Amino acid sequence: MRYGTGKSFALAALMTGVAALGGCAALGGGSQKDTYELSSIPAVKGPYSRGRQVVVTDPGALKSLDGANIVIRTSPSSIQYLAKSQWNDNLPEIIQEKLVEALEDSGRLGGVGKPGDGIAVDYLISPTIRAFEIIAGGGDTAVVEISVRIINDRNGVVRAQRVFQATAPVLTDDNEGFVSALDQANGKVLNDIVAWVLKIV
Repeated sequence: MRYGTGKSFALAALMTGVAALGGCAALGGGSQKDTYELSSIPAVKGPYSRGRQVVVTDPGALKSLDGANIVIRTSPSSIQYLAKSQWNDNLPEIIQEKLVEALEDSGRLGGVGKPGDGIAVDYLISPTIRAFEIIAGGGDTAVVEISVRIINDRNGVVRAQRVFQATAPVLTDDNEGFVSALDQANGKVLNDIVAWVLKIV
C-alpha cells in the first residue's frame, strides 16, 4: 500500500460521525484537499463536582502531529502524510476543543474553559498527544495515545497522571476508512479521559 505522493484515494461518500467538509467537488484533481473533522462523543456520566472549575491547557505534541496533516506510519522510524487529506484545524487545537466540549457536556463540573477564558481555576487538565496515526502494514490500524496530567492550579502539584490509548481497525482501504478509524479510536480515548477526570477532581 502506498501513501502520500503515490496512490491518491477518492472520497466516495460521507460516513456517519465523520464529516468531509468542502473539497468534494474536486476529487482526484489538483492540490485541493478533503478536509475532515473528528466527532464529538456522547455525554459521559460520572461523579458531580459542581464546585470545581477546570481549564484544558494547550496540548503538547511532536512537530509531526502539530498541524493539520493526517499521519501514516509506514515503519517504526518513518511516517508519511495521507494524500489530499487534512484535519479541519491543527490537531492539538482539535483535541483541546473536543476535550473542553466533552467535559462541558458531562454536566458534572462547575465550569470548563481554555487558557485566557478568565475563569477561576481549581485544576489544569494538561494533555500531550503521543500518537495519532495509522499504522500501515499487515492490517492497517488507527492508534491514538494521549497522556494527561491533572494539576492543582493553586499549588502546582500534580494530582494524577495517566496515559490513555485506543486502537481501531481500518475497515476500508481509502482516505475515509483511515479517518473513520482514527475518529473511532479518538472517541474511546476522550471518553476514558473525561470519565477519569470526573473521578479525580
